[in-house]
Amino acid sequence: MPSGAGNRVLIPTHGRLPSRPPGRTIWDFAGQSMGTDWSVRLVAPPDRTRAEFQAAIDDELAEVIALFSHWEPTSELSRWNAAPAGFWEVSEPFWSVLNAAMDLADDTDGAVDPTLGALVDLWGFGPPGLRTGLPTDEEIAAAQSVSGWQRLRLNREARAVQQVGGMKLDLSGIAKGHAVDRVSERLTALGATSHLVEIGGELRGAGVKPDARPWWTELQAAPGAPGPRTLAALFDIAVATSGDWVRRFNVFGQTYGHTLDGRTGRPLTHGLASVSVFAETAMRADALATALMVMGPEEGPAYAAATDLAALFVMRGADGMTEQLSPALIAMMEEGAE
Repeated sequence: MPSGAGNRVLIPTHGRLPSRPPGRTIWDFAGQSMGTDWSVRLVAPPDRTRAEFQAAIDDELAEVIALFSHWEPTSELSRWNAAPAGFWEVSEPFWSVLNAAMDLADDTDGAVDPTLGALVDLWGFGPPGLRTGLPTDEEIAAAQSVSGWQRLRLNREARAVQQVGGMKLDLSGIAKGHAVDRVSERLTALGATSHLVEIGGELRGAGVKPDARPWWTELQAAPGAPGPRTLAALFDIAVATSGDWVRRFNVFGQTYGHTLDGRTGRPLTHGLASVSVFAETAMRADALATALMVMGPEEGPAYAAATDLAALFVMRGADGMTEQLSPALIAMMEEGAE
């Protein structure tokens, strides 16, 4: 267990017992994809080569870009965004992730919303680039008129998605987590049942290291966060952090973060600095971290408590920064104190 006075240690409460790692050697891989850094640590099975794992990782990341990158003009998402009005058949992988996003939109009353691409572009966080000023109320209203998860229609028999004309999907709030899951599942299929995958701060761990210790990670924290250093054992669990300091711009002394609320068409202003969420999959953790950010400092913790989500909230207030831990996260902390 990590040492050090004041550390907060989190242990999964799922009660599973680790299986024996497939070997005694840890291999490390790293690179860049999806506009960010990625890294993989895995316990190498004796019948595989480094080249096989490198090729598998590269293939999975390239496939996610080909499907969901709004920065890549030839991606399936970009082609759908540019399509004229009508129903358009999409690939099974695209359909699967979009369906997951829509299910989460329904569960969170739109705090997860895959249809906000026009607003993302308008506010300077998409391919058109950063803004030098603020959008007008009229521009925001126009972008909202082609946004909103309740406007999106799916034809399940034809596996087709309706483009209403000008709507832009943006799955960046779920795609990195999905990429982590794809890489993790591919590694498992190749026999590397013990591994840690990280893409841009979204992580998923499986199994344990050859010394039987878990894959430890330190949670990202908003600058100035008041809590102790938080260490989590990523044994068959994933974690994602959404924060207002990650991507932002300043206009007239006001800071605007990249997380948008589709209900207002504007960046968040409620003072929630960051949310870290643990879940079975990185895609779910990724999406729910964003959702809780959108919900804010009152609705977010209430939702986490009601749905048994392990979540750590950091809030900005008049008296400085404070923390709030969901009951499920407190249970992980109590597990780590034993």
